[in-house]
Amino acid sequence: MSSILPWILLLAPLCSAACITLFALRWKALSSFISIMAVLLSFICSCLVFARADISAPQFGWIDVAGALKVPFGLTQDQLSKMMLVLVSGVGAVIHIYSLGYMRDDEGKSRYFGALSLFMFAMLGIVVANNFVMLFMFWELVGFTSYVLIGHWFYRDAAAAAAKKAFITTRIGDFGFMIGILMLWMATGSIVFAEITPRMSMLTSHPTFLTVVALLIFCGAVGKSAQFPLHVWLPDAMEGPTPISALIHAATMVAAGVYMLVRVAFVIQTSQTALLVIAWIGTITAVLAALIATQQNDIKRILAYSTLSQLGYMVMAVGLASNDASMFHLFTHAFFKALLFLAAGSVIVMLHHEQNIWKMGGLSQKLPITFVTFVAGALALIGCPPFSGFFSKDAILALAYQRNVPIFAVGLFTAFLTAFYVIRLLVIVFFGKPRSEVARESRESPAVMTGPLIVLALLATLGGFAFFARRFLALPIEKEVAVFVPAVAIVALILGSGLAIVLYRNRASEPLDLQLLRHKFYFDEFYRWLIYWTQELLAGVFAFFDRWIIDAGAVSGSGRGTLGIGALLRLIQIGNLQAYLFLFGLGIVALIYFAVFH
Repeated sequence: MSSILPWILLLAPLCSAACITLFALRWKALSSFISIMAVLLSFICSCLVFARADISAPQFGWIDVAGALKVPFGLTQDQLSKMMLVLVSGVGAVIHIYSLGYMRDDEGKSRYFGALSLFMFAMLGIVVANNFVMLFMFWELVGFTSYVLIGHWFYRDAAAAAAKKAFITTRIGDFGFMIGILMLWMATGSIVFAEITPRMSMLTSHPTFLTVVALLIFCGAVGKSAQFPLHVWLPDAMEGPTPISALIHAATMVAAGVYMLVRVAFVIQTSQTALLVIAWIGTITAVLAALIATQQNDIKRILAYSTLSQLGYMVMAVGLASNDASMFHLFTHAFFKALLFLAAGSVIVMLHHEQNIWKMGGLSQKLPITFVTFVAGALALIGCPPFSGFFSKDAILALAYQRNVPIFAVGLFTAFLTAFYVIRLLVIVFFGKPRSEVARESRESPAVMTGPLIVLALLATLGGFAFFARRFLALPIEKEVAVFVPAVAIVALILGSGLAIVLYRNRASEPLDLQLLRHKFYFDEFYRWLIYWTQELLAGVFAFFDRWIIDAGAVSGSGRGTLGIGALLRLIQIGNLQAYLFLFGLGIVALIYFAVFH
């Protein structure tokens, strides 16, 4: 049944962004009201679309270049996109409401909600796009709006630098993504998903070309989902407001890369080489981020590296050719990671924007609702049964055990590290004695902030059961593996948690001093060095050539030469008739001399 509901849920945030930007910037309350009503409308429409299996959206012609390139403007309405629409709009609505409390005193509140609406439009566009051109267009819009939101406090140097870093880093991956799309179009003659699928035989007969195309498309996910080696932008994105951190890290921007890989699985899964590379990139990202998280002291950065690690699990599942396991973990992760970031935001606001965990402590009694909800999110993150993360993470580990034992071993070690750094965070922030004056004087957040925490805590606790029968039981996992892997994972959880409690209980400072991990394996320093000796050096050479060869030589030199000649000619323009006659006669004598003697 054709319906305009999909178009309403897509365009409502765009209309909101336009109204706020053009008419409501000066009225903060009105701007936030328009933005929240728009995202709630999108969520309601998403639920209606999800509930009706026969709903489809009308399609429009958009680009037609002499029949060689046809780009429709249509919306995908399959089960995957419908579930993702509910997730994105639902989590987005909760974060919008939470933002009312977090951003209540911010001078740029209207600008914030305008950019937030535009971001939601871009993310929903990625979910429903039915062709690569639409997907790439919304993909780039997500990159732009994330740049705006991360740099919301642009007057802070750190925020401006983080926004620029995120934008430039993701552009590197997007360039490869664009080349992959062009190569796919050249090979199949189409950019529409439904049309490419039956033409894949054109690519499978050329396995090397197919692998290159698949890996170039994967480059887009490496940038957006912050996979190694383009992972460096995501922790710095914490410079933006905490609700933005929750939105980017939960179910939107970073999840877009994983969703895209699942959406184009008809390309990715036809190359075993590409799948192996993708699986190992995800595995390396997971363990690398978990190691770094163990030595971070900023509460938001710890959660940021946990996001990197969990995204690694999702990409690992894609590389293991299991879309169901990847999406299952994406959904559960959206709930508990949004919860953790918003709970961290509650802590930060009540501590007057203090983010150093060593200046906290004893907050379990000061912020009881925040504490309970944070614990629920933390237990889901470390995969403690029966919380949601237990089902989805163990599904990925079980598949890894069946299909690639080395990846399983690294994934299990990552689970141990996850339990260690999450319980470390929990013990330092909420237990022991307050370590600062703001921690001693802190109090619970207002209801507009704690309400969304309670909703997300319920989802983080029960979300695994909601998808368990549908996703986990449908996975091709042997019965023995389905028992053995969770048991081993629980042992890793107990060991990691126990070690963290022993090391950090009643501690006032960090007992470990692992500089390599504290400095994030020196990736930022390496990239700065690389940029200096490549881009900066090359820019210096071109600047010298432009200044001294082009400007001083070709351009300025010719100008100065013309000026000099003009000055010489002006010397004979003296305005004396007798002098002109004398020079004229002198010229005639010279001509006669040359004519006679030469």
